[in-house]
Amino acid sequence: MSRRPNAPVWTCVAAGLLAYLALPWYAIQDTGWWEAIPQVFGSGEGANGVMQALLQGRDWLWIGVVGLAICAVGGLLPAGRAQGRLLLVGGAVGAIGLALGGFLIGARGWTLPILNAQLGELPVNQFGIGAGGFIALTALILLAAFGLARLGFFKGDLFVSGAVIGCGVLLALFIAYPVSKALAGAFLDENGRASFAAFVARIGTERVWGLGCLAGGVRCGVAWNTLVLALLTAAGTTFLGTLMALMAERGSRRWQGPLRILALLPIITPPFVVGLGLILLFGRAGVVNQWLEFAFGIEPTRWFYGMPGVLVAQLFAFTPIAFMIMRGVVQGVSPSLEEAAQMLRADRRRTFFTVTLPLIKPGLANAFLVGFIESIADFGNPIVVGGQFSVLSTDIFFAIVGAQYDQGRAASLAWVLTLFALAVFALQRAVLGKQNYTTVSGKGDAGIAMALPDGVRRTIYGIALPWIAFTVVVYLFAFAGGFVQTWGRDYTFTLNHFKNAFALEWGQFGIVWAGTAWNSLITTVKLAGISAPLTAALGLLIAWLLARNEFKGQGAFEFAALLAFAIPGTVLGVSYILAFNVPPLELTGTGLIIVLCFMFRNLPVGVRAGTAAFKQLDRSLDEASLMLRASTSQTLFKVVLPLLKPALVAALVYSFVRAMTTVSAVIFLVTAENELATTYIIGRVGNGDYGIALAYCTVLMILMSVAIAAVQLLVGERKLGRRKQGVPSIAVAAH
Repeated sequence: MSRRPNAPVWTCVAAGLLAYLALPWYAIQDTGWWEAIPQVFGSGEGANGVMQALLQGRDWLWIGVVGLAICAVGGLLPAGRAQGRLLLVGGAVGAIGLALGGFLIGARGWTLPILNAQLGELPVNQFGIGAGGFIALTALILLAAFGLARLGFFKGDLFVSGAVIGCGVLLALFIAYPVSKALAGAFLDENGRASFAAFVARIGTERVWGLGCLAGGVRCGVAWNTLVLALLTAAGTTFLGTLMALMAERGSRRWQGPLRILALLPIITPPFVVGLGLILLFGRAGVVNQWLEFAFGIEPTRWFYGMPGVLVAQLFAFTPIAFMIMRGVVQGVSPSLEEAAQMLRADRRRTFFTVTLPLIKPGLANAFLVGFIESIADFGNPIVVGGQFSVLSTDIFFAIVGAQYDQGRAASLAWVLTLFALAVFALQRAVLGKQNYTTVSGKGDAGIAMALPDGVRRTIYGIALPWIAFTVVVYLFAFAGGFVQTWGRDYTFTLNHFKNAFALEWGQFGIVWAGTAWNSLITTVKLAGISAPLTAALGLLIAWLLARNEFKGQGAFEFAALLAFAIPGTVLGVSYILAFNVPPLELTGTGLIIVLCFMFRNLPVGVRAGTAAFKQLDRSLDEASLMLRASTSQTLFKVVLPLLKPALVAALVYSFVRAMTTVSAVIFLVTAENELATTYIIGRVGNGDYGIALAYCTVLMILMSVAIAAVQLLVGERKLGRRKQGVPSIAVAAH
């Protein structure tokens, strides 16, 4: 970088020109961009950007060439402010010009009626952006970012500037733009005219804010139901996740293996399976109610449906997320600080409450925030075990897919969810403030982690072990359902459900995937496998930008990264259809739109896990690497990233399994060609084929368990140079 300061500039200029000349500018329906390459120098739809502008009258495409030419002139200058001005002007003019052309000119000409009236009809139109347009736009955006760095922003670091601007564009394009397009419907009346009064009328009702339950009524408003449930869920998941993390890292070694497996089981299961297992246990005809009637004569009721059932289901589903976040945080607590407290004659109990717990404060706040947002956005558990207990996410769902089809009401309720998430986000920021929680520094730390105080250990075991036992019971029911003929009537052991779903036959040309579930399983694994590393990489990069850099708009940048969790999956899916069904991004019906939905729906967990981990890493590690003349990117990949392995594992595991098991976010995005495992299972449940559905879920759980073990094996553990219990210090020194 120091010897060739303009190399990144020329790389982007070359990539932009190559995209204009060698790749198809537009996406051709039912044709991959590599298949359209032979057409790039023709006059058809697959032509490159230059040919489109020359032969087909799409003169607005020249703006990108002009921008690249200005940047090329800047590349001839030495690094400095003069070069920065040219790069910023060229990149911004080209990128903004192409973006405006893409959004204002669609498949039928002008997209805004006012432009059609003022400028007249266009003789030509344009389709969705293709490989050429995408690469050219990316190059222009990066060149504009490099220009900002040359002008002194981001401390002159090209990598940081490119990362901030690039991530900001992605967040704006795939979160803010589709969500805002969907939420804008809240301020439109029934005739499509802008009306703030319509928004107030939709949310200012007793159905939303009523407090009838406090005055002896039947129920409270859905907003209060959602808020109370989310607070209870966030507190419960953070508490249970912390207990399990302490048990795994500071408890007896014999519990560590089983605990890690059992704690992750709920997260690898489709949510409706958890609800079904709980109903089989606690429903009106469930095992518990049947036993109470047999043993004590208590008549079975529907006591489990409603607030208690949804709370238990959400605790069951979201505790593993808190466990994965907290495990990395507990692992990062420096034993030397605990040893110092004990040398000052503090006992283990006092050390635990005055040293250990305060140091894991960032993890507690992050786990609480993620649990809260997961709860308010959850759809599967309330719809299965909610009964008459309504929350905002279910009301939004029925507003969209019900007979009323009131998109305005759904958007108005989604605004309430967003404001709840924003309030908790601001509260978390206020609690953490500017305090320092660094525990992993550049100094050697070969201390032994302090054993848990006896009282704390007994409390943890007394709460965590029964919860784990409860997990085992629910999963035994879920597994058993796939091996019986008909649940509730005929409990004869059978493997027919697995054969129907995953049969393999030998045909004339080799193996035939005869089972009805193979297509959906292969598609799901492929799309989840593509999205998981992209989600983890983007999440940790954003976490690094937030934790190690300061720039204007940082708070809005962080909130945009969390916005996808504040929006119910159903609304996010609908917003993707509304935003990406027309040019410039025609993605509806493709596998790419599902991958993008997976990525940005699951992005916040990678951001929060990375943020909690970064707060424990001393900045001196980064500074030492930079002083040794390593570039920012080298420091990030060779120094910082190896210390973030717990956060990387959490992001990879969570993003993969959530992509495999998500329902609401993609229910409107799947097609016959891109059917997913969860939509297949929902279809079977709708047809009453519970055996095949549960058999499929069993296969999914086994598959994702193998995937989690593979991620742990490939990524490995973070090495902090600490001694284990019972290892003599002299042996460590000799080593």
